[in-house]
Amino acid sequence: MGEIWFSVVIVLLFGILNVGKAEIYIVTVEGEPVISYKGGIDGFEATAAESDEKIDTTSESVTSYAQHLEKKHDMLLALLFDRGTYKKIYSYRHLINGFAAHISHEQAEILRRAPGVKSVERDWKVKRLTTHTPQFLGLPTGVWPTGGGFDRAGEDIVIGFIDSGIYPHHPSFASHNTEPYGPLPKYRGKCEIDPNTKKDYCNGKIIGAQHFAEAAKAAGSFNPAIDFDSPLDGDGHGSHTAAIAAGNNGIPVRMHGFEFGRASGMAPRARIAVYKALYRLFGGFVADVVAAIEQAVHDGVDILNLSVGPNSPPATTKTTFLNPFDATLLSAVKAGVFIAQAAGNGGPFPKTLLSYSPWIATVAAAVDDRRYKNHLTLGNGKVLAGLGLSPSTHPNRTFTMVAANDVLLDSSVTKYSPADCQRPEVLNKNLVEGNILLCGHSFNFVVGTASIKKVAETAKALGAAGFVLAVENASPGTKFDPVPVRIPGILITDVSMSMASINTLCTLLFELVNYYNITTSRDWTGRVKSFKSTGSIGNGLRPILHKSAPQVAVFSARGPNIKDYSFQDADLLKPDILAPGSLIWAAWAPNGTDEANYCGEGFALISGTSMAAPHIAGIAALIKQHHPHWSPAAIKSALMTTSSTIDRAERPLQAQQYSGSETLMLVPATPFDYGSGHVNPRAALDPGLIFDAGYQDFLGFLCTVPGIDAHEIKKFTHSPCNYTLGHPSNFNSPSIAASHLVGTQIITRTVTNVAEEETYVVTARMAPEIAIETNPPAMTLRHGASRKFTVTLTVRSVTGAYSFGEVLLKGSRGHKVRIPVAAMGYDR
Repeated sequence: MGEIWFSVVIVLLFGILNVGKAEIYIVTVEGEPVISYKGGIDGFEATAAESDEKIDTTSESVTSYAQHLEKKHDMLLALLFDRGTYKKIYSYRHLINGFAAHISHEQAEILRRAPGVKSVERDWKVKRLTTHTPQFLGLPTGVWPTGGGFDRAGEDIVIGFIDSGIYPHHPSFASHNTEPYGPLPKYRGKCEIDPNTKKDYCNGKIIGAQHFAEAAKAAGSFNPAIDFDSPLDGDGHGSHTAAIAAGNNGIPVRMHGFEFGRASGMAPRARIAVYKALYRLFGGFVADVVAAIEQAVHDGVDILNLSVGPNSPPATTKTTFLNPFDATLLSAVKAGVFIAQAAGNGGPFPKTLLSYSPWIATVAAAVDDRRYKNHLTLGNGKVLAGLGLSPSTHPNRTFTMVAANDVLLDSSVTKYSPADCQRPEVLNKNLVEGNILLCGHSFNFVVGTASIKKVAETAKALGAAGFVLAVENASPGTKFDPVPVRIPGILITDVSMSMASINTLCTLLFELVNYYNITTSRDWTGRVKSFKSTGSIGNGLRPILHKSAPQVAVFSARGPNIKDYSFQDADLLKPDILAPGSLIWAAWAPNGTDEANYCGEGFALISGTSMAAPHIAGIAALIKQHHPHWSPAAIKSALMTTSSTIDRAERPLQAQQYSGSETLMLVPATPFDYGSGHVNPRAALDPGLIFDAGYQDFLGFLCTVPGIDAHEIKKFTHSPCNYTLGHPSNFNSPSIAASHLVGTQIITRTVTNVAEEETYVVTARMAPEIAIETNPPAMTLRHGASRKFTVTLTVRSVTGAYSFGEVLLKGSRGHKVRIPVAAMGYDR
């Protein structure tokens, strides 16, 4: 004990002054958190569960031990620093043992050297990874009836959302038109009171609502005027994701007088628990997100949706799998919580994933079969394809087209960027009225100060027959989605090909600008004498259903997965699964300001892996309802092994990709694009076999990854490396990755039968560069029985690229279990 006090004195002598700029740090300390404490401290009983299951967080033993940990956090800070020179923001007690504090760099160094401190990590930021899909996925006919219909789908399952909050008054979350929700004793969360209305945010459907912003406030990023110091969604994103997973069924999607169908969540009867930790302008801080996850698991959620990920791999730890964020999620899975996380929106480029760990279901985004298209017909007969979720101009009529720059009231207003049509007062109504207004896509659209919604409002205020928004020199990777507008409108980009001019390789924009310039006569000063160009805008309100669906969306992050921050490949295949994430209609917060095109609206049509993750969270809730005792890994396995790698036209899945000129093209998709394949909810309810894994298996994986020492693992997991898999490829995942295959490698897997007794024939196929064999060739399993099998990979030729294949287990009762394989061969 004397040595510890001596160490503390030495630390104090090295400086205690709070100099330098204060920042937020996440500190982990010695001692087990509640989830893994097995006893040994006088006066405190063990709190760890016997196996991977939920802990009773209301028990006296858990409460007293959690208080004990918090007191130790406070004592450590008080011992090292003078009062007023630091601020403790959170104590983490249940999933990790540590705290978040607002301290200076010098204080952080003192903490690093203090006895009992295991890690001190500077906080890093996270960001959002941003109707028809239930039908597309077959839920109304194939899944909901097995759970008692849509009005019982997801009954008594609680989905937690770490997001930007919720708009509780939206019909997608209303409870007055549904059968009353009864109490749910297993959930122990609370409902915060709205500071303005003095009412709470819950209604039976929404069962919990809390917000976490202490780190954001300490960092000076929080603005209560727009961020709302409450669970209220000041963004729109949180309401959107919650509605996708668990919104009420049959909610009419109405905007601008049009109905775009009826919206439904994947599990419309599931309960919603809100943990707001994301905010409009800055995203969020990991310290707040970790606190939200801790609270959600403490409260008893069954499923956790994370449409959130790091801005980039946080380089403060030696591996992507171990940091305060992923370690907290590992403990959440140990507590029995299934986690769906968005893969990230950095696609189509390789190694852009922002979700790495084997205990998380990493979700990629697909384009479903519904596409919104429109066209502009020019007076010269050319037809230009574009995006415009709008009504058509008057049928059988053409309208004169006038460019915004040619209808200015005063040339001095050019300082207002009049071409982007955001300010009707600078344009001449007499010249615009009754005509189609041509506008330009300026940088203001990129930074969010201009919007298509405002273009439509400008055109309407001036009495225009419609508008065209022309996009020139779009930044590489810029994605344009159709935006619902009240009047005829279309967006034409220079990165697509026109229907009429593909063979001549002329861009749409060239066709439009060239026609306008040829037909518009000007005087010697450049002023227009007469407008002669004409056009008409088609009806873009009705979607076109494509058989070439699903496809991997261009923005969806791609593998291979990385194991460290030098971007070394991991022997773990990611993403895990593909789900709809492009052009998803769902609830929006009318006060949300994240998407300028949907300010004040009740619904939004937006894209992102943020939208894909809640599809999986909601479907996982349906599986949990059918199989309440399945582990998170079992649910994940059922989703993955039953997924599909073919589209509706019975062709292999394709992925959107860029060609050299930034035009979109389709290429054959690989497991690095879609993981195991596109989710098939009906098949996932009855997978036949599962690849199960628990906490010890995850530890075994970590202890086998090259380059991670046992001390680093114990620092984050509080567990020693007593168990190894021999090679990380042996982790019992429903996929196989061998990133550095030399010679021959034997990989093991264990399957468990969750159906009736069945005999499975095991086969495999692989690209010719890698030979693949399985053993045994067949196996019979009784219900509940487990059996190991091996997959042997052998390098035939070294190509410097990955080879792909699959292992198929075909059951005598009709079950098909498929796992993807990715391997890169080396000669040494």
